[in-house]
Amino acid sequence: GFRYYVVTDCEFNSSKLNDIEYTQSYYYNKLEFIRFSSSVGKFVGYTEHGIKNAERWNNGPEVIARRGFKESYCLNNVGNDVESALTKS
Repeated sequence: GFRYYVVTDCEFNSSKLNDIEYTQSYYYNKLEFIRFSSSVGKFVGYTEHGIKNAERWNNGPEVIARRGFKESYCLNNVGNDVESALTKS
């Protein structure tokens, strides 16, 4: 069968916003075809299908929504993760 999945990731060195990178990667049959990275600020396509979608998403509301995810999604969760890790170490 075919498999489609999305991986959302927050990488961080501290709980400060500028030390956090938000990425969202889209896969089809284990091949990443498009990714949004907060450090790049837009979608980047890696296959023919991904490139077409990146062009469309970068000119629509999708890119604007993703730019805000670093703060709304990562910042809140990173604070919880850092606190939890520090209290257990």
